[in-house]
Amino acid sequence: MPIIINVDVMLARRKMSSGELASKVGITPANLSILKTGKAKAVRFSTLNAICQALDCQPGDILEYKSEQQ
Repeated sequence: MPIIINVDVMLARRKMSSGELASKVGITPANLSILKTGKAKAVRFSTLNAICQALDCQPGDILEYKSEQQ
């Protein structure tokens, strides 16, 4: 899939654990793991908003597009 999820990168930059982020966002650690591994089929804007708020970042810091033609 050409959409890359960079939650791990932002977690490392903010020195925050996955469990702490899941708690702040209000999702289960299992659902956060699905998102982090790129297995999620969709992300709600409310969840993306909460992640950006918790990590003090922009949606573009979390989501990245890479062409499959490379």
